[in-house]
Amino acid sequence: MADKNSGDAKKHVYDESKIKTLSSLEHIRLRTGMYIGRIGDGTHHDDGGYVLLKEVVDNTIDEYIMGHGKEVQITIEETNVEVRDFGRGIPLGKVIDCVSQINTGAKYNDDVFQFSVGLNGVGTKAVNALSKDFYVRSHRDGEFSEAAFKQGKLKKQATGKTTEPNGTLIRFTPDPEIFKKIEFRADLVEKRLRHYSYLNTGLKLIFNGKMFQSRHGLLDLVLEDLAGDNAEPIYAPLHYTSKTLEFCFTHTNSRYGESFYSFVNGQYTSDGGTHLSAFREGLLKAVNEYSKSGYDGDDVRECMVGAVAIRLKDPLFESQTKNKLGNTEIRSELVNSVREELLHFFNRNKDVAEKIMAKVEDTKQLRKELQDVKKLARERAKAVMLRIPQLKDCKVHFDKAKAKGKGSMIFITEGQSAAGSIVSCRDVNLQAIFTLKGKPLNVWDLKRDIVYKNDEIYNLMRALDIEDNLERLRYDKVILATDADVDGLHIRNLLITYFYKFFEQLVHDGHLFVLETPLFRVRNKQETIYCYSEAERDTASNKLGKNPEITRFKGLGEINPSEFKQFIGKEMRLSPVEYAPKSDASNILSFYMGKNTPERKDYIMENLVVSVED
Repeated sequence: MADKNSGDAKKHVYDESKIKTLSSLEHIRLRTGMYIGRIGDGTHHDDGGYVLLKEVVDNTIDEYIMGHGKEVQITIEETNVEVRDFGRGIPLGKVIDCVSQINTGAKYNDDVFQFSVGLNGVGTKAVNALSKDFYVRSHRDGEFSEAAFKQGKLKKQATGKTTEPNGTLIRFTPDPEIFKKIEFRADLVEKRLRHYSYLNTGLKLIFNGKMFQSRHGLLDLVLEDLAGDNAEPIYAPLHYTSKTLEFCFTHTNSRYGESFYSFVNGQYTSDGGTHLSAFREGLLKAVNEYSKSGYDGDDVRECMVGAVAIRLKDPLFESQTKNKLGNTEIRSELVNSVREELLHFFNRNKDVAEKIMAKVEDTKQLRKELQDVKKLARERAKAVMLRIPQLKDCKVHFDKAKAKGKGSMIFITEGQSAAGSIVSCRDVNLQAIFTLKGKPLNVWDLKRDIVYKNDEIYNLMRALDIEDNLERLRYDKVILATDADVDGLHIRNLLITYFYKFFEQLVHDGHLFVLETPLFRVRNKQETIYCYSEAERDTASNKLGKNPEITRFKGLGEINPSEFKQFIGKEMRLSPVEYAPKSDASNILSFYMGKNTPERKDYIMENLVVSVED
């Protein structure tokens, strides 16, 4: 026994040989997520391929901001990307360093780049390190310098004379060793380029021959957002612009909540940050000062659509992917700037100001009515019983503040048979169950008071304890466990709609999941294989040989509890419900979950695929 322990100790010895120093290139390739966030496959706008494109385009935008180059050409063929700007071009003697040496660049010099997004000298180097092939060519005053790399390693370089106009050309192909599967979707690329055009009025961005250019900045963005949702503004969008601050907003009567875009130095900050919270505070102060009232922020921002952009010399982002601004020192000045500009506008445009104040007052009254509905709902709930009848709770609960209960979960099931399968094999410490009595209500076109008027969705909110915010969320994972049939998918969509409309933060913070359960069981006397798709079923059937037994599970209740245990155990397959800003998701949810029945019916009839089986 002593010898065995001695052998194990040698395997796990911690000495100088275990300490490694990685080069910057090795570190980027080994810890890719630190530099570009998620790798993904190109189906989501934050996937790594789009981040690589953004890092290259950001440099062209920085040139435009500094007054050099009015056009950027982007060409993408499959996974091959080319970006050409017409700015000053990288100084010829530093071309290789600027695309391969970490912490190398001109953006540390305020005289050259005053309002740059990328200030840490990492962006283009990460693109180079994560590319199978990377090529750069800089043109300056009749001369050029070029270099070619493979996986971040220099392969060849050259200099010479040229007749090309000044600027920089970069080509890259994401490395399949890093990006196992990748695509560049034209719609996601175009959306990113539209954002660039709104924030850099006059700049021409040409993508595969299609031009994007904005003349009115954020006003164009807000108008496009309204048009995409068929939302009528109550008043013409209020638009203010200066060298370092731009904002635009209006109210509608057809939206729930608020929808805001925020940007820093041309970078879309999907998670907001100091600039967005400061804008909100300045807006609230201006409205209260003008109206001599004491409105809450929710009163003012309900049904508001808007955007805010700032230019900042030293932006501090919370990660390399720059989704959230962290500069706290700018807050008070920005709050005062927004407040003063809005007060000037209100005093010069009394008619618009009165429409804004009327909308805010109307929202306040609606919120007061909602409070009365809440009170009645709570009294009704107490009268029934404090216990939630549809909930089979677990023993350990999530507590974010105390960092407890990580891994606790609640399964939302669609009936007693499905719930029964989970009840009999669940982990009572960490796994709770909420059983729906039937199909939940479609809430997309309904107001917040429906949460209190409908017993089922009210009880679900109480079970999670998320009425006011996520601070008291009782489960780390909220899991939709519905059947894999048409009814089950419909119930899943209804629940996603419910959470997204009224509890958006739950989705945003990554707490909502879908349980993937097998569609088929393929077995013979020696082996059983569970399959999650028809393709897996066919592969399993071929593997097991002649005439295996194939069972199609139509619902969770059909799966034997002894089998079901593995599907909610260590081998559980969960698919996260990915968050998209309301401005993006509202159009999709309005079409599929809204009251546009004729349009949806036409779409279904045009795209219906009928499967005929022997």
